[in-house]
Amino acid sequence: MKGFTLLEVVIALAIMTGVILTVITSFNYHLSIAGRDREETVSLLLAREKLEEIELRSKKEIQTFQDGTFAPEHPEISWKAEISPTEVDLFKKLTLTVMWGNGKRTLSLVHYIEQ
Repeated sequence: MKGFTLLEVVIALAIMTGVILTVITSFNYHLSIAGRDREETVSLLLAREKLEEIELRSKKEIQTFQDGTFAPEHPEISWKAEISPTEVDLFKKLTLTVMWGNGKRTLSLVHYIEQ
């Protein structure tokens, strides 16, 4: 009699199940990384835009502390800007922090502006 025994079929199915689960898990992991990278890229671009916007304001309009969101396009992403003095009197330090994911993820940019 030729053919496979039940034990051989069960072992082959177990191996196939392991391979399929590994592929699915790997695929989901890489999708989550791609999503996280997309969020970071969007946040970085928004932060750079806000940084330029703050810098272009006249020196009298710039406040020591500002915050807000990127609504209506990105209401889930918020930002805060802090201006502090530096050791060199000619410059001020502008730190812009962008937060998303309920504040669990952050990105900070530091820029020096002329007084």
